[in-house]
Amino acid sequence: MPEDKKIEAKKVTTKKKVEEVEVVEEVEVVEEEQIVADESDTTGDEKTTKKKLEYLYAVGRRKSSIAQVRVFKKGSGEIVVNEMDYKKAFPNEVWQEKVMASLKIVGQMDKLDVSVKVSGGGKTGQIEAIRHGMARALIQLNQNFRKPLKKAGFLTRDPRKKERKKPGLKRARKAPQWKKR
Repeated sequence: MPEDKKIEAKKVTTKKKVEEVEVVEEVEVVEEEQIVADESDTTGDEKTTKKKLEYLYAVGRRKSSIAQVRVFKKGSGEIVVNEMDYKKAFPNEVWQEKVMASLKIVGQMDKLDVSVKVSGGGKTGQIEAIRHGMARALIQLNQNFRKPLKKAGFLTRDPRKKERKKPGLKRARKAPQWKKR
């Protein structure tokens, strides 16, 4: 009797394997059809994606903030900071004006899209790093933009950083209270 059970179990497993093989073959056929369909459609899509991928890259820095800026040549004036709209990233109006300042000076607010990845530092440092990076990228777009951006001070990297703490002091320069007696 135990031998009959072993034979039945083998038959069941072989049937399952046959079914699995048939399913795999069907999936492969469907994938080949999708690939063929995708190849015929991509001729029009490739042109639009190539246009979107044309951008100018620059890095802006301020204190301990670093901004990697991409300025897309053809756009509608959209600015994205860390994959969110710049108005959400910097809700204060003064901050938003500083982000847009380099585009306003050269008159390219509605003609270019900007994508930024910024890290490190605080909000003010990040904003000024973005402004610095955008100014650098705009010069790559047109050398005539250099003069107004330089005059506004957007091309100069602000070198001021936090001073390091010295031994024997509480901070960089603050000394412990001196006691005569």
